Amino acid sequence: MMLVLTPPHYHPSSSTPLCFFTQTLKQFNFNFNSNSNSGRRRQSCIKATLISTSDSFEVGRLIGSYGFINVTSYSGLQSPSNLDYLRAQDVGEGSVKIRLYEGRIAQGPLRGTPVIFKVYPGQQVGGLEADLMAANELSAHASLQGNSKAMACPNIQMLLGGFETKTGEQWLAFRNDGKYTAADYAKVSSEKISRDGDVGGPKLWNPFQKDETMKRRRYFVTKLLQGAIRGLAYMHDHDRLHQSLGPASVVLNTMVEKDAAYLVPRLRDLAFSVDIRYSELERDYSSSRLSEGLWRRASAAGAFTPMEKRAFGIADDIYEAGLLIATMAFVPFCEAGVMDSLSLRRLLENTFQLDVEAMREYCIADERLGEAVKFLDVGNGAGWELLQAMIKRDYRERPIAEAVLNHRFMAGAFL
Repeated sequence: MMLVLTPPHYHPSSSTPLCFFTQTLKQFNFNFNSNSNSGRRRQSCIKATLISTSDSFEVGRLIGSYGFINVTSYSGLQSPSNLDYLRAQDVGEGSVKIRLYEGRIAQGPLRGTPVIFKVYPGQQVGGLEADLMAANELSAHASLQGNSKAMACPNIQMLLGGFETKTGEQWLAFRNDGKYTAADYAKVSSEKISRDGDVGGPKLWNPFQKDETMKRRRYFVTKLLQGAIRGLAYMHDHDRLHQSLGPASVVLNTMVEKDAAYLVPRLRDLAFSVDIRYSELERDYSSSRLSEGLWRRASAAGAFTPMEKRAFGIADDIYEAGLLIATMAFVPFCEAGVMDSLSLRRLLENTFQLDVEAMREYCIADERLGEAVKFLDVGNGAGWELLQAMIKRDYRERPIAEAVLNHRFMAGAFL
């Protein structure tokens, strides 16, 4: 799986990134959920010092690995009067490769708790950027989990611990709330459509069965998007940007559409998260390795003051959230290979220059995109309306995350 990322903010420390990682492990306490044995869901705030030795964990099998795709010549969406502002982007794979392992906590009050390890390579393999990303992800989770209100939002992955190895690898242990992502779900759903078509052909597929399947899918996708945006709203309310939001950064506890009532999407991949407290925005980090892209685009959009930069950063996350909505509205409803997130982005940005109505006309003419059009058409085009609002050229006109959640399309009243 690959992530489309734009580099955000990083706070340099007087110490090295490795030392910052270790010091943060020792300094922060965290709150986490505890479920009763009777099955009744309840939340409790249990403060635990973050475990910082490898002996406290048991490492299981390798789940997989993924890299990061970097947009290297992104010109941004700055001025409607600039006809070249949507020039083609150069996209290249970054050098940092993340490995994922299953495991569990072996000691302490959380003994037996299943975890997912996210492993950042040491400097010799991943370079300084890997250390910066690991430290920034740790800092982001610490800030989001470090207060008693953190449990108000279950839609962010929970960090339980971490440690460094002698080779400099940095292991972050997250509570195992699911191994699959929205990208996995979209891929599996589109492949299922292809298989059903191969077996009986679309004309032989029972119309009632198809209607029920698509109804369940629309409900599942809506719940998935609600959870992702709710997590994003929580981050923004607590002075954090995500800055790498996409299908691969949304973890799912189930991919079974019939179990949609139990679906809890959670945001992960906060390695590029940005602290947008005003005290931090007043600092000059324009030369920071991880933040230069964000602030360069902010400056090009005319955002210079801390208030303007904060507004731009939030709107930038909303733009990516709009592309997430577009991806989940198309890929799971089309046959495999018909549409993917990168192609969809190029269609919106380059071919139709963010004119959603023009893109809708294009999609109507392609019968392979029919179910996606139907989904976005609900409520007299509510989906298209929301998408257009979230990807407006002028960042000042984009809605905040709470407004997105309250939109009639996201409310699911038409499903």
